Amino acid sequence: MTRGRTNGHGLGARTAATAAVGLLALATLATGCKVERVGAPEPTTLPTRTSPRPTDDAKPGSTPASPAATASRTPGARPSPPPSTLMAVGDRSTRVRELQARLRQIGHFGRGPTGYYGTTTAASVRSFQGRRGLPRTGRTDTVTWERLLAMTRRPTAGELDPPVAGAEAAKPDARCLQGRVLCVDKNSRTLSWMVDGRVLSSMDVRFGSQYTPTREGTFSVYWKSRHHVSTLYGSPMPYAMFFSGGQAVHYSPDFAARGYDGASHGCVNVRDEGKIASLFGQVRSGDKVVIHR
Repeated sequence: MTRGRTNGHGLGARTAATAAVGLLALATLATGCKVERVGAPEPTTLPTRTSPRPTDDAKPGSTPASPAATASRTPGARPSPPPSTLMAVGDRSTRVRELQARLRQIGHFGRGPTGYYGTTTAASVRSFQGRRGLPRTGRTDTVTWERLLAMTRRPTAGELDPPVAGAEAAKPDARCLQGRVLCVDKNSRTLSWMVDGRVLSSMDVRFGSQYTPTREGTFSVYWKSRHHVSTLYGSPMPYAMFFSGGQAVHYSPDFAARGYDGASHGCVNVRDEGKIASLFGQVRSGDKVVIHR
């Protein structure tokens, strides 16, 4: 009887101890505490990074690009700007004269260069552009000009200033549109005989040098002299039509022989004797003379 009680008491004590340990373990798990040694190093395992959110241009199922890769991307190439226009209708310059001479070399301009970009020049440029697969704008842009330069050589002085048959005269000055007018354009170097705004004939001309310039403005023919000889220089001035002091429109054998390598002493020189002879017969004293740029 005495042993039975002792064994029961010992069993009860062990049972109570086991129960206490279980309660302590449950309390530890519930509070989330972790037993660590004092002074122990921090854990080396880093928390797992979450993947970046895909960008708008990510394809379904593709791996999102990293932020560094996204930042290093360069924007797509921009479209090339349209070619800029160098020359167009209405322009007057030595460059236009070169354009015409180069077009003439390859059969796209059938007249002598005048330096004026008129409708004939625009049509020639369109023809050239069409044969080369370029937009047929009629304007000389950078692409058209570079293509033309590659196909032609630098024009000679004779090609730039040949005798002009049927010169492409510039758009007439407003002062030339009424009455009977000798309309002289210094830029295109042409003289147009006009009656009531209509061009009856046109011819190439040259002018005085920088030391003896041809006057500009509106004048009138005050004297005609068929076989005139200059009293100042002793040079012949056939078919002279005087408009301002000693300055006149007349035929120049020197112009016919040397072209634009020479210059007058202020007169308007005409190169084609046949044309000036015909003009001399039509012009009357009092007819208007307009010289402009």
